[in-house]
Amino acid sequence: MEELAEEAGITVRTVRFYRERGLIPPPRREGRIAWYDEHHLARLRTIAALLERGHTLNGIADLATAFESGRDVGEVLGLGEPSEETPVRLTPEALADYFEGEVTAENLAAALDLGYLATDGDEIVHISRRLLDVSAALVRAGVPLAAVLGAAREVRTHAEALAELFVDMLSEHAAGQEIEKLRPLAKSVVDAELSMALDRRLRTTAAVGD
Repeated sequence: MEELAEEAGITVRTVRFYRERGLIPPPRREGRIAWYDEHHLARLRTIAALLERGHTLNGIADLATAFESGRDVGEVLGLGEPSEETPVRLTPEALADYFEGEVTAENLAAALDLGYLATDGDEIVHISRRLLDVSAALVRAGVPLAAVLGAAREVRTHAEALAELFVDMLSEHAAGQEIEKLRPLAKSVVDAELSMALDRRLRTTAAVGD
């Protein structure tokens, strides 16, 4: 514990306090010797970084609980690794920087449940660079992250229905080997329809405002 505290730049009393609060996992024991490793050091550095970003110890404990209850990256990617999306690896503190003040245990749990986030050791993996950047841009524009994740859940439902519609149609009318080639056409239809729907909705909103 003394060596771990020295590496982390904190006191032994602080390490012991974090252990008692469950903020770091128990050490590996061999007889009377307790062994700490790089995982413990990474966790202590994460705690320090989150404290600097304004998180409380109670909040960090809640985040750790949500983080540890999430599915690991192998399980999430095993559900169907994205063929066009690029996963992004993040430390917990980097995630906090993306969504300043919005990384709560509730939001983290919601993102894990959606499959947007997965765990890989001491790192977090976001399943899609595009979704990460869009979500962060919406939060910077003033939209609460909870609202973004709520909308994402609804979009997921509609997206699944659209995917089922197109795959069923192409399975019935196109040769099996052609379905993947026709995938961009399906995406173009959805993009065009969404664009026109946004135009109609924005015109209606503007008219009401006038």
